[in-house]
Amino acid sequence: MTARAADRSRYDRATAHLDAPVAVVDLEAFDANADDLVRRAGGKPIRVASKSVRCRALLERVLARPGFAGIMSFTLAESLWLARAGFDDVLLAYPSADRSAYAELAADPKLAAAVTVMVDDHAQLELIDAARAGGTEEIRVCLELDTSLRLLGGRVRIGALRSPLRSPAQLADLARSVDRRPGFRLVGLMAYEGHVAGVGDSVAGRPLRSRAIRLMQATARKELAARRAEVVRAVRAVAPGLEFVNGGGTGSVQHTAAEPAVTEIAAGSGLYVPRLFDNYTSFRGRPAALFAQPVVRRPGVGVVTVLGGGYPASGAAGPDRLPVPYLPEGLRYDPQEGPGEVQTPLLGAPADDLLIGDKVWFRHAKAGELCERFDELRLIEGDRITATVPTYRGEGRTFL
Repeated sequence: MTARAADRSRYDRATAHLDAPVAVVDLEAFDANADDLVRRAGGKPIRVASKSVRCRALLERVLARPGFAGIMSFTLAESLWLARAGFDDVLLAYPSADRSAYAELAADPKLAAAVTVMVDDHAQLELIDAARAGGTEEIRVCLELDTSLRLLGGRVRIGALRSPLRSPAQLADLARSVDRRPGFRLVGLMAYEGHVAGVGDSVAGRPLRSRAIRLMQATARKELAARRAEVVRAVRAVAPGLEFVNGGGTGSVQHTAAEPAVTEIAAGSGLYVPRLFDNYTSFRGRPAALFAQPVVRRPGVGVVTVLGGGYPASGAAGPDRLPVPYLPEGLRYDPQEGPGEVQTPLLGAPADDLLIGDKVWFRHAKAGELCERFDELRLIEGDRITATVPTYRGEGRTFL
């Protein structure tokens, strides 16, 4: 029996009393992935990206482990909710225009002490001030650096369209604006190198493309390390009390941690290890989060149909954004239909061994987004469910 077949047997036994659809997290794999992230971070603390987890119980579990400290959130409303729940170090990774949430933040000492907001534009400071509604608490601020790689004199740009702040002078200028503005305190600097951390460098069947990605990433890491160090020096000259410099992502943990200027690493997807993280040469994780759909039809030889399953991930549309049939091994989508909202035909020899009501296990393309489809996660240890915990959705929280 292969390791994957053994996992399927465990998951089927653990959920035999449950009807699908059902979502599970294998805690042994989850914990092993957490240990691997800590190993790769080389002693620097890991700030957990909540968008990649979206379950408070699992955020608490990983933050109780040595090597993890703090949360990186994705909306201001989520940040306040987490702070009220007792998480005392929440970095908002994206600028917000949520005026009512800013008013809450500025009026509550506990929230203001726990939450750090992201700024990359003078106009965002103006918006926050205008939204205070009389609140006088000091707002903790983090600046974001654009990490994109520019080639051919800037005519070629590789990387996410995030912050407009690229040079040490630009970051220092905004740092001075924060420093001079009453009611704000600059505490952090963030730089997310998505073109390194979020792009696999070993694409199956594409050796030339994989080699080009590795070359691009090596160039990007070298350029960014030098520029990030210059930016940190420039910002610290304005704000000597800077508390943290955050960088990285699951795919670049060990590389970013090696930079002296970086004080902490961001990661979250590496806990669940969705399918987009199968294509890396630098690490191997264990799939920890899966969902099962029930077989509801047998249209013919070598074909079964499961209920639903059309859960595409965000990002540029393409086959890599689709869930992948995982267990039993050997199933594939019908190219004429793909995964559907209400039904998904699956082809392959294993289909003939599946009965009506059997479960087919899938892996989502990206971490966290699976939790927008399920109210609960069943936590599995061995071949038993040891806990059932709500996702954000299960707690009535859909922040985006």
